[in-house]
Amino acid sequence: MRIRNTVDERVAIFIKNPQDLILNNHALREPYQGLRSIDITSNWRVIYKEIHEGGEISAYFVLLGTHELYETESN
Repeated sequence: MRIRNTVDERVAIFIKNPQDLILNNHALREPYQGLRSIDITSNWRVIYKEIHEGGEISAYFVLLGTHELYETESN
């Protein structure tokens, strides 16, 4: 429940300002090139894809987990 609450808080920040420094929003490299990551906690991340359509930007969250989780997803 604790992570869920923190995810909700960080997503609310992301909606208001995706570049807020607390999120550490950054592009990822292979095998996740084309995706971005934001921090939920010091260990938990959300990986998302930005879609640009009709002058609007949408974010599709594709993976939630620890650094360890998404490192093993690529193997």
